Amino acid sequence: METRGGFYITQIKQLQDRIFERLLVQNGIEVSGGQGRILFVLWKKDNLTISEISKETSLAKNTVSIVVDGMVRKGILERNINPMNRRQTIVSLTEYAKSIEEKYESVSQQMNTLFYRGFSQKEREEFEGYLERIVDTLILLETEQGN
Repeated sequence: METRGGFYITQIKQLQDRIFERLLVQNGIEVSGGQGRILFVLWKKDNLTISEISKETSLAKNTVSIVVDGMVRKGILERNINPMNRRQTIVSLTEYAKSIEEKYESVSQQMNTLFYRGFSQKEREEFEGYLERIVDTLILLETEQGN
């Protein structure tokens, strides 16, 4: 029997990314979706290492490093040496990044409303429960494989 769950998840992600980016631009926020994922993590807890951001976003360390470099060039983030461990770099929010948090959150809420249009509360909870089970299974598999 053919299953299409993975295909639908990929398609949803691609469509959602394009719509979300359009909403960001319409609201004057010049941040891509990937950059937004990193900002979201840093808004919750500032001053993290690349490894910590990678873990929180589920993005590969080299991907996080490349995206962070671009964000540093644009003045969105700063990189500083950890005074407690000179071999470690800490990534921090700039004043600009702090200033767009509320507007970004508003766009995220707008996207959430669009995403669940037509769903009852019960359907949304069931759907998210199924997705959470898939994520938990994949994290377990990745851990077992030693990644």
